[in-house]
Amino acid sequence: MPIYEYQCQSCGHQLEKLQKMSDPLLSDCPACNKPELVKLMSAGGFQLKGSGWYQTDFKNSGNDKKEAPAPACGTGACPACE
Repeated sequence: MPIYEYQCQSCGHQLEKLQKMSDPLLSDCPACNKPELVKLMSAGGFQLKGSGWYQTDFKNSGNDKKEAPAPACGTGACPACE
């Protein structure tokens, strides 16, 4: 279930709520009891859990070849300095 962030437009109170996607949006502020809550846009966290997923699955192994740096200008290696 996603965690939604809300902020009251009246008093500025912020809260997080664990809700199903099908649950209705909250509207009443728990701090001032006014129907001024709006859902905020935020970056969602993502974590894979369970068997078959490992933290190191998609990390670089260190065996990747690194590109050689481009030669400095004036070496005759590029068309501009020939």
